[in-house]
Amino acid sequence: MDQKADLKHHALLIGGEHVAPASGQYSIDLDPATEHPIAAVAQGSQADVDQAVIAARAALKGWGGMRAAERGHILQRAASLLEQHQEELIEIESLDAGKPLAAVRRQDMPAAIDTLRYYAGWCDKITGQVIPARPDALTYTVREPVGVVGAIVPWNFPLMIGMWKIAPALACGCTLVVKPAELTPLSMLRVAELFLEAGLPPGVLNVVTGKGSVVGEAMVHHPGIDKITFTGSPNVGRGIMQGAASNFKKVTLELGGKSANLIFADANLERASRAAASGIFFNAGQVCSAGSRVLVQRPVYDEVVQRLAERARAIRVGDPTHPQTTMGPVISAGQMKTVLDYIDIGKQEGASIVTGGGRAGDHGYFVEPTVFADVKHEMRISQEEIFGPVVSVIPFDDEADALRIANGTAYSLAAGVWSAAIGRVHRVAAALKAGTVWINTYGYTDVRLPWGGSGESGLGREHGDAAIENFTEPKAIWLAIDS
Repeated sequence: MDQKADLKHHALLIGGEHVAPASGQYSIDLDPATEHPIAAVAQGSQADVDQAVIAARAALKGWGGMRAAERGHILQRAASLLEQHQEELIEIESLDAGKPLAAVRRQDMPAAIDTLRYYAGWCDKITGQVIPARPDALTYTVREPVGVVGAIVPWNFPLMIGMWKIAPALACGCTLVVKPAELTPLSMLRVAELFLEAGLPPGVLNVVTGKGSVVGEAMVHHPGIDKITFTGSPNVGRGIMQGAASNFKKVTLELGGKSANLIFADANLERASRAAASGIFFNAGQVCSAGSRVLVQRPVYDEVVQRLAERARAIRVGDPTHPQTTMGPVISAGQMKTVLDYIDIGKQEGASIVTGGGRAGDHGYFVEPTVFADVKHEMRISQEEIFGPVVSVIPFDDEADALRIANGTAYSLAAGVWSAAIGRVHRVAAALKAGTVWINTYGYTDVRLPWGGSGESGLGREHGDAAIENFTEPKAIWLAIDS
């Protein structure tokens, strides 16, 4: 019996229309909390990417040439529709990604709407410069859309990070082909429908679902796509950089993290421990900037370990729809196995499990919040991204030792520092290799501030005016002045 038969089938969205995949194939989308099928989703192919690129390129002149203020009005209408349909979108995101409803309502949904409204306001404020190069010419610059953008969205924050890519690209006059993660396609398909309802012209925003190895690969190598923006793993990011070289595509890559959260002995330990627990266990640890390494000065090490363990034990793991649930499942059976394998590796390396360390329950992809003590900097659980609810607590002696450990990975996305000494926090923040440093807090993001890292944490920055540069090309213009 075909288990897809009774499921709602989600087609591709190309040129403003719902389009069946060229292959005729659909995959089953699972609820990670129950392992039950929730939808059948189109499996896109090279042929579907071709059609989406044709639609996006055909729409580019009209959208990019539209009066900038009118583009802004359309994006504002889209933001209003997201607000009107937010409970629907919250439920979709929770079901598809296994996120607690309360977390999506508090974080993902407001951030997506805020991002869209912020960039809607940018539409008529993207300016050039008059540069007095010489007296016999008027020389000035303008910013033009980079062209057709391929946006590859991850599964950990499909709605929020999807909007981080879509909103600035549209504000700059670009058109898009969006590939949601194969595991979490549903919210992006619904968002694209709402954009059309808001008046976005057909072809400006196209959504092609399917496997990264098929749809994503086709996008990266497609000569009709001018830029790729990707959030995901460093290994995939490397492949994207190599593929983008085929036609010198621009790329923005937001990749992994192994972020250090430094707690000095003079810190407010209650606040620091609370934020450190939230920094690793939020979204079941599936956050690129998760504070997966908590570095603690030796005099207060045991106390912080105890506080973190107490908070981990207090987390309510379970049904994402329950109002008291604070942590849902990881995204898939494969991700659950990866996390549990890393827990085994940590034990084999000699680290001590203080709490957690196993699967929670016997159905759904739930992992217990896990705290490792006695972790050495060289251990794999300290060096490699686990992307699950697992924290390594590492002791340090002084500032120099803390910085040696914190900066001693291939990642440089984010970090935190906790201390009552104002000079220390500024010194340490300046010395940390990270795109974002939080002082006496952890984990906040805002679309107005640049976001990104270097090394295996990525290339370029998202958010703020950095995103405007990502999706535009400067053009210099010379106008000769007759003498």
